[in-house]
Amino acid sequence: MTKIEAARREYSDWCSAVGVDTIEKLRKVIESGKAVQLINLCEARQERKYAEAADQLMWRHNECRIVMMSGPSSSGKTSSSLRIAQQARVLGLNPKVIELDNYFVDRDRTPRDEKGEYDFEALEAMDIELLNDQLEALLKGEEVELPRYDFASGRSVMSGRKMHLEPEDVLFMEGIHALNPALTPRIAQDGIFKIYISALSALPGGEKFHNSTTDKRLLRRIVRDNRTRGTSPEANIMRWPSVRNGEIKHIFPFEENADLVFNSSTLYDLPLLKYFAEPLLYGILESSPAYGKARELIAFLENIVPLKPAEIAVIPPTSIMREFIGGQTL
Repeated sequence: MTKIEAARREYSDWCSAVGVDTIEKLRKVIESGKAVQLINLCEARQERKYAEAADQLMWRHNECRIVMMSGPSSSGKTSSSLRIAQQARVLGLNPKVIELDNYFVDRDRTPRDEKGEYDFEALEAMDIELLNDQLEALLKGEEVELPRYDFASGRSVMSGRKMHLEPEDVLFMEGIHALNPALTPRIAQDGIFKIYISALSALPGGEKFHNSTTDKRLLRRIVRDNRTRGTSPEANIMRWPSVRNGEIKHIFPFEENADLVFNSSTLYDLPLLKYFAEPLLYGILESSPAYGKARELIAFLENIVPLKPAEIAVIPPTSIMREFIGGQTL
C-alpha cells in the first residue's frame, strides 16, 4: 500500500467511525440540522492532525532542521503549513519561512516550454545553486541574506533580509518541487522532513461515489480565485488542464518521498463549496468552451445539500476552508 493509499484508507476508516461514510449519510446529517456539529467534529480532527505533524517534527528536530511541503493545486497547502507551524511553536520550536518563489533564475535563464513561453514550473527555472549554498550555510550556523525575485524586471536581487538558525529554529519551505531531491542535491535527504498535502477525500459506498479529488480541488480553486484574484470560473476551468499537467509532471512523481501525508479534506467541504461554487458555475453560458466542464461539476454536486449561511458562519477563522471562502486569520 502506498502512503497516499494509506492516508486515504485512514480517512475512510474515520468516516466510518463517525457514521458519515457515504454521500447519503452526509446528506442526512445536513438535512437533520447537525451541520454545525459536523463542522466542529471535522475541525477537531484537523487540529489533532496538525498536532501529530508537529509532534513528528519535534521528535526529529535534532536531525531534521528543514521542512519541505508540497502538494497539488488548492490542497490547502498555505493553511496547513501555517497551522503545522503554529503547533510546532506550541512545542517550543521556532519555524522560519523561506519562500522558494524567490529562488527563480533571472528571466534570460528561464527555460521555455514547447510553445516557446517561459516555463516557471520547470525545475530548471529554480536557482538551485543559490538555494543549496544558502541552505548549507544556514545549517552550519552562518548568516545569509535571502534573495527576492523581482517579477517585474525578471531578476533576482538581495532583499536585505538576513537569516541564521538558532538551535530551536526550523526552516519551512513550500513549493511544487519541494519533495524532489533534485531541488536540494547538496543537502542530506534524511535531514529534510517532507510533507505531502492533498485533499484525499473519498466517501465510499452508497449510490453516489465521490472519489474525485481533482474535481473538489477545482471547485476550491474556482471559489478562491473568484474572490481573491477576480479570476472568472470560466478562466479557471480553461486553465485547469495545464495545472493538472504540471501536477502530473512535477508533483505526483515525488509524493511517495513524503515522511508525512496530510489530508486536507473535511466532510463538510462539498456542502460548503456547493453554496459558493454552484451560482458561479450556472453563470457560464452554453456558448462558452468551459460549459461542458461546468455542467460536469454541477452534476458532481447534484446530491450534495449546501450549507446555510448561519452554518458557514461557525467555521473557525483558522480553518483550511477559510483559505478558499475568506475570513481566515492565520
